[in-house]
Amino acid sequence: MELHIVIEGRKDLAGQLYQQLRDAIHSGRLAAGEQMPPSRLLSEQLGLSRKTVSDAYSRLSLDKLIVGQVGIGTFVRTPPATKPREQIAGELAGAAVVRRWSTIETPLRHPAPEGQSRYEFIGGNASKVPFPTEEWRRSINRALRHESETRGRYALTEGLLDLRKAVAAFAGFTRGVRSSENEVVITNGAQQAIDLLSRVLVEPGALVAVEEPGYPPARELFASQGAEIVNIPVDEQGMVVDAIPAGCRLIYTTPAHQFPLGMAMSQQRRQALLKRALAIGAIIVEDDYDCAFRYEGRPTDCLQGMDTHGVVAYVGTFSKIMLPEVRVGYLVAPPAILEAVLKAKYLTDCHNATLVQRALAIFIKEGHLQRHIRRCHAIYASRRENLLRRFTSDLAPWLDPVPFTAGFHMSALLRQPVDVDLLLRLARRLDVGLYSVEPFYHGRPSRSGLFFGFGAIDTIDMETALDRVKDVLIQVS
Repeated sequence: MELHIVIEGRKDLAGQLYQQLRDAIHSGRLAAGEQMPPSRLLSEQLGLSRKTVSDAYSRLSLDKLIVGQVGIGTFVRTPPATKPREQIAGELAGAAVVRRWSTIETPLRHPAPEGQSRYEFIGGNASKVPFPTEEWRRSINRALRHESETRGRYALTEGLLDLRKAVAAFAGFTRGVRSSENEVVITNGAQQAIDLLSRVLVEPGALVAVEEPGYPPARELFASQGAEIVNIPVDEQGMVVDAIPAGCRLIYTTPAHQFPLGMAMSQQRRQALLKRALAIGAIIVEDDYDCAFRYEGRPTDCLQGMDTHGVVAYVGTFSKIMLPEVRVGYLVAPPAILEAVLKAKYLTDCHNATLVQRALAIFIKEGHLQRHIRRCHAIYASRRENLLRRFTSDLAPWLDPVPFTAGFHMSALLRQPVDVDLLLRLARRLDVGLYSVEPFYHGRPSRSGLFFGFGAIDTIDMETALDRVKDVLIQVS
């Protein structure tokens, strides 16, 4: 890789080279510890004499900006403080837009590993313990071999055909999604799927209905497109359909495992939602984020599988099933918006990385994903039982669990007034990461509560963590 240096004319060549290298070190383009090009190589690249390069290097050494190590090479020393860039005089033409984006909330951003507690009830993190690393490594290696045959080519925006076929079969088998590979769009996580739907359906002033409480990143995403957000309450049957006003063009919901409270939408309410969307011309965004894991009761149809008029856009993700780092989601788009979604996807990022797509297709086809789901199901079922047992015994004076049948988080409402902020701070001091349900509300919640994700916490640690939660509840009551 060539170092970017521009030499003009034939005057003071060593001085020009010295000045540009010095500026590169001060600006951080040449980082501390980075090896400098050998003088012979740099002289050939720039068409200079080796003595000219050596003279420039000598001046940098005298300034203590570089240091030579015998038999190894020349390296950049720790640079002095970086000179700040000059600010543009006056206000940017787009300053108002920048300020608006700067004020947007980014809730649910996970803390860095060093900011997490030993006992974490954070949501959205799948368990790493049962992940079949060896099978995933073999899938990656096979994908790499295949990639070597097609290297240097862009792929289809909608995703590799093999993966789209695998996703259509998987979603149909596990969730009753009715689709062919031609309706599947591979995305960078579920969040990009929601973003694409927002891009093609939302404009300033458009009405978008979201659950209250609900998934804050979706709410903020729609608002960033200029939508007027209508917060629709939920009850024990899910989203209150009668509260959805006419004029809504998009309805965002989590029917199988309401986020964050956890209840499932009743069959009657699902039918009513489909009927309401058809009547007002709205598209329903069905976010089915973690429903591969079901613990009791009969399976319920997904909204998309019940839809006979093409009003449901189904969003799924492998980040919750496998690992967050995978960052592969998918969208089953209704025919009316499919072409628009593909064009938005193309303009956004052209296509997802094909290596991971190919590896995931292999992983699914060979049955590794289903076996992984079964292993995780057993682990999550055990953790769920532990939580419910404690919530109905020694933690019952404080916590009232919200019934749920799927996923790997649950919410518990507080039975008595508690200073939740103090509760969370004291728990953190005991190395327990607890989370309130309040951030999921746009307004004030009618009852305070706690959100318990049980994917990230090891089963063996759960009893210790809940013992500490009880100690803190006694302290703040």
